[in-house]
Amino acid sequence: MATTKAEEVFNRIEAMTDEGVPKADAFKSLAAELSQPVNSVRGSYYTFSRTKNGGGTSRTRRRETTPDDALADARAALERAIGSIDREVDAAKTRADEAKAEHEALKASASERKATITERLEALK
Repeated sequence: MATTKAEEVFNRIEAMTDEGVPKADAFKSLAAELSQPVNSVRGSYYTFSRTKNGGGTSRTRRRETTPDDALADARAALERAIGSIDREVDAAKTRADEAKAEHEALKASASERKATITERLEALK
């Protein structure tokens, strides 16, 4: 059976993280290799991750809710919340890394850009 894009992304990210590459760096690296936005790669990864781990939207139908059912539902909701927090932290780290890289690039090129603009201003006098 052919693998989906999401499955390929998932497998490649998992292989990189198994080698010790931080997940945020693996997303960036694969995004660059595939010429895609980092968020697209991340979305593919987590989409496949949810389906691989039995995630989905189908629910079993019950006639009545028992205390045990309610407790199991609450536990599942809290476990999903923990996973959401981890994804939020990963996403925030990625955004922070991208912002830091942008800051460094702008800072590194600032003097050259200012000099070029100053040169052109002088030419207009």
